[in-house]
Amino acid sequence: MEEFIKRWLLDPFVGKFVAASIGILIIIVLVRFLKRYLFRYIKDADNRYRARKFVTFIGYITGIIVVATIFSDKLGGLTVALGVAGAGIAFALQEVIASVAGWLAVSAGNFYKIGDRIQLGGIMGDVIDIGILRTTLMECRQWVNGDQYNGRIVRVANSFVFKEPVFNYSGDFHFLWDEIVVPVKYGSDYKLARDMFKRIAEEVTGEYTSAARDAWKEMVNKYLIEDATVDPMIFLIANDNWMEFTVRYVVDYKKRRITKDLLFTRILEEIDKTDSRVSIASTTLQIVDTPVFDVRINKSST
Repeated sequence: MEEFIKRWLLDPFVGKFVAASIGILIIIVLVRFLKRYLFRYIKDADNRYRARKFVTFIGYITGIIVVATIFSDKLGGLTVALGVAGAGIAFALQEVIASVAGWLAVSAGNFYKIGDRIQLGGIMGDVIDIGILRTTLMECRQWVNGDQYNGRIVRVANSFVFKEPVFNYSGDFHFLWDEIVVPVKYGSDYKLARDMFKRIAEEVTGEYTSAARDAWKEMVNKYLIEDATVDPMIFLIANDNWMEFTVRYVVDYKKRRITKDLLFTRILEEIDKTDSRVSIASTTLQIVDTPVFDVRINKSST
């Protein structure tokens, strides 16, 4: 028995297994220590999240390198077999490999980051986690009107960054252009209506306009793009039924719905103060009375 134990302890494979186990244990301890260190000294939640993800990834890579280095002489004879097996595994796991490649592209290519509102794989929502295989979104829209949460958490494979366009609502420019349409009756003072709508838009969206102007200057310096107007604009179209005013403005990407509510509320309040000089138009249906039928019946004598 003692001889068996001595042989077992002196077995090179056992020694390498013990060394690999100790190395992995040390890596786990270091990773946990670094995560606690980051939690204490990095105050920004976004930077702390990214740092912890990076430390975990480095820990995995270091563990693989340590194990491969320790067992390198044992793995030499398996090179051909591993090559053939690797080709089969790569074919079977091509979606997984594409997702990992997508994660690398997202991390290095600045497709999106935690907190961005994106549309990926046909799903719109805010990014709450970026994993090696999947991106987790807090979904918006679907049965909920407006760009608001519906409560579902959706996990989308990272491979979709290669298959479909990635729409980022808050990447380099944290604002969106939005519009509302106000129908006004013919006969109303259209000049008064135009001035009134422009004044209301400037009052409601003024805080966004100032910030968007500075952000757009950075966009112009960074990309080959025109110097677009971010101030509120009013457009008029006269159609068969009414005068159609379109109010165009910039807004924070998370406040589209509440801004529309404020605009329409202020517009209705101001229209009520015009003493019918400006009136909201609506579709009118006129029901034509049925003409009177004069029916006479002649009774023949029997």
